[in-house]
Amino acid sequence: MKQSVFIVLVLIVSFAVGVFIWLQLPEYLRAGGPLVAVLIALLVMLAAFVLERLFTLNKAKGRASVQSFFKNVISMLQQDDFDGALAACDKQRGTMANVLRAGIERYQQVLVSEKTSERRLEETQRAIEEANALEVPLLERNLIALSTIASIGTMVGLLGTTIGMIRAFAATGHRVGGIIDAQQLAVGISEALVNTAGGLLSGIGGIVAYNFFVNKVDTFNYTMDEANYEVLQLLKSRETEGK
Repeated sequence: MKQSVFIVLVLIVSFAVGVFIWLQLPEYLRAGGPLVAVLIALLVMLAAFVLERLFTLNKAKGRASVQSFFKNVISMLQQDDFDGALAACDKQRGTMANVLRAGIERYQQVLVSEKTSERRLEETQRAIEEANALEVPLLERNLIALSTIASIGTMVGLLGTTIGMIRAFAATGHRVGGIIDAQQLAVGISEALVNTAGGLLSGIGGIVAYNFFVNKVDTFNYTMDEANYEVLQLLKSRETEGK
């Protein structure tokens, strides 16, 4: 599914679910006003993006242990078994496997077409960098959405709080028989507090999710960089020994 289609579907479904849940809430929560429906929709979107990130990052690891897969590939390259290394990458089918496969495949191709070791290594490194440039954005996708939800959720909650307090202060000026309308005052305060709670919940959830996945992606990128460097060094050593 295309990223734009996914986001549009998440937006539509989230707001529909948000309105539905808001209508089912107890009266004291529904008193928070329509902005509560927006906050619920943001929480639903947050859950959707979290599930998408968990699925994508789990898929990026591949079918087997990354460490086990990498050791297997290195062992095959040390034995000049390039076809076996490519087959292992095809079997793993993870982000690291895709990047290493691109480099190994290019190196195997230039062994025949390029005469100098420098050119062979340059072409291999270029292939790895190109594959890495395609794979990394997939790992980082929707992280900005998590950050945006955290910011918007806080702002929407603050807006609801402000509107509620305006109504509460307006109630103090509306007197019945010289007495403040306590019911209107309570409604305003309730609206402010409900929106405050909803804004804090979506904001905290978004920040925690964003930091969690940023850390996961950074760790994964670091592991890939190490793997790419080790493969290039191994191929460089092979070229040096072959001279």
